[in-house]
Amino acid sequence: MPRAVQAFNTVSDDILGGVFHVTTPGDPSSTDLTPDAATIEVVRNYLVSAANEMQRTLIRTAYNTIVYEILDFGLSMYDREFNLLADSPGLALFLGSNDYSVRETVEYVGEENLDPGDVVMVNYPYRSSSHTLDVNLFAPVFDDQETELIGYVASRAHWLDLGAKDSGYVLDSTDVHQEGILFPGTKVYKQGEPDEEILDLIRYNSRIPDKVIGDLNAQIAALNTGQKRLQELYNRYGAETVEACFQRVFEHGEEVAREAVAELPDGSWKAIDYADNDGLTDDPVRIGIEVTVDGEDLTIDFGPSGDETDGPMNIPIGRTQAVAKFCTKTLATPQEPANEGHFGPLTVVAPEGTLYHATYPAPTFTQWSSTLAVEVVYKALSKAIPDRLAASSGGDLCSIMLYGESPETGQKFVEANNEGVGRGATATHDGANGVMHIAQTNVRNIPVEVFENKAPIEFDRLTLRQDSAGAGEYRGGLGIRRDYRFTHPSGALSIIKKTRNEGYGLEGGDPGARNVVVLQSDDDEDWLDRVTVYADNDHLYSDVPGEKRVGMMRGQFEPGEVISNRSGGGGGYGNPFDRDPENVLTDVLDGYVSRKAAREEYGVVLTDDGEIDEAATESLRS
Repeated sequence: MPRAVQAFNTVSDDILGGVFHVTTPGDPSSTDLTPDAATIEVVRNYLVSAANEMQRTLIRTAYNTIVYEILDFGLSMYDREFNLLADSPGLALFLGSNDYSVRETVEYVGEENLDPGDVVMVNYPYRSSSHTLDVNLFAPVFDDQETELIGYVASRAHWLDLGAKDSGYVLDSTDVHQEGILFPGTKVYKQGEPDEEILDLIRYNSRIPDKVIGDLNAQIAALNTGQKRLQELYNRYGAETVEACFQRVFEHGEEVAREAVAELPDGSWKAIDYADNDGLTDDPVRIGIEVTVDGEDLTIDFGPSGDETDGPMNIPIGRTQAVAKFCTKTLATPQEPANEGHFGPLTVVAPEGTLYHATYPAPTFTQWSSTLAVEVVYKALSKAIPDRLAASSGGDLCSIMLYGESPETGQKFVEANNEGVGRGATATHDGANGVMHIAQTNVRNIPVEVFENKAPIEFDRLTLRQDSAGAGEYRGGLGIRRDYRFTHPSGALSIIKKTRNEGYGLEGGDPGARNVVVLQSDDDEDWLDRVTVYADNDHLYSDVPGEKRVGMMRGQFEPGEVISNRSGGGGGYGNPFDRDPENVLTDVLDGYVSRKAAREEYGVVLTDDGEIDEAATESLRS
């Protein structure tokens, strides 16, 4: 018999102890009906298609570039027992966050209080599993007769403003009430009708109300699509057949996941990294994770991390579970569309009151510690399976956000852009250049032409960053340099938390270059008085007049001033002196590696004619 479907336990004793292990949820099927394989596959693929249609609806109707260009959202479909049926990224960490958020918010609202046509809004971090601007809207799905609850659909997206103390992003909050208006699980639609009082509350607590309401409506349109498709599935096959198919999909998903985990070596491995600081002090934030494989069971323990921080680096437990689910998915079932069964092998440990199990009223806005945690999990596992994992990437999202008033319209604007980083090399190939961090799966950046149209800036430069890749037999990927030049007075901030500690190479490979933000001004006055620097990194670099090297910052900038965002490179794999000299020459000709780095890091000497000096190279490498 296949193993029972499993999901995160929500027994209170376990929650208080910080251990979230697997247990058997309610079986949605009340029959022993066994559908044929063809029907199961039709149902499974129909669900994936429905989730993707929700995504297309959201993209085509959203108001803000952060949704329709960057794809900062996550859409999910569930059965009535909160088992994941299908999802559509967007932002991968949102999807696991939705799992926790929908289940916990239904418990708060009460299933008995949900009616057809209701839409529930939640952004209370400890329940929504993210910060206050990552707003989750979800709806119950009833059958055509509106008598039986058959499931839920969820649509989470990043809103650009909802009454936080600062425009754009909050970098230094000390409690959650500085981070925006809170909705614990509030109906914005009741029985198909909008609650205008709630919508007014949203409007009057946003600096850009029209765009926020526009994105809310786009999310509701996506929910309507998901509801319709789930109802159609039930109408076509009937509840018994559909729910029996669900159960078989879950069972197969768990079987595959457990087989994959069982192929890993048994043992426990720990890794540690540090974020720059928490936004209030300059002390590094410890990220410690232990990974244990025991047969076909996988435990990811966030306990070795530090306690809650005073600043907004704390992570709600639902987001922590999402990090663990993401890592489990990439290890066990990376090629399959996600369903509840894929997480059956997983147990998450995160004691209350620690960095990865934030409690009220801990600030949670700058959630970069969840992004950094992904590669700490991989770093731990690389001690066991280095041949299956990549070296570290540039390690951050390297986000720049601009805000202010448009000189053309006088309207307030907020625009954001993540930057690509170099991916780490593996045992078989070089790392990719300038791609989004793995935790940002499927997320994009904004095209230059769109950004210049939306905000008063021009891009002076957008290039790969020479010599940013970690050296190795297989080199890491290169980071990006993007220079923003202001054409009108505007506010700007950088959201970046890994600028001081290097990443890591594997099997003798070198780490890539660090991330850095370079502020440039020709103003001889005290131009830096307009900038709050949260991570001053001048001590790591040579001094250049008119430039300031930082990590996270917020400031006001004048026309002609520049923010040069320079993302980190990926780590190398293997001894750099084992790299084929022809590959090093190719990298030099492509501008990826300088002649100096070819000689010093790879031991490859080039002649003035651009050829390999075989004798000098052999001598240097010997």
